[in-house]
Amino acid sequence: MPMAADDIADMIRAAIPDAEVEITDLAGDGDHYAARVVAESFRGLSRVAQQRAVYAALGGRMGGVLHALQLTTAVPN
Repeated sequence: MPMAADDIADMIRAAIPDAEVEITDLAGDGDHYAARVVAESFRGLSRVAQQRAVYAALGGRMGGVLHALQLTTAVPN
């Protein structure tokens, strides 16, 4: 069963409380999402470390109930 966009955003916010999260369903099928995650706590982290933090927040659901996630991370301007 696919994950709902709100569930993905909630999981990210639970692990990264200062995150601003935007989720887009790319295919309309609940399996292919794009996420933009902006957090001050990412400041000073490499892009890889930022993305690892987001994937860790999803608790191993990538490749299972969450089939595909196009991920963009950033720090606030």
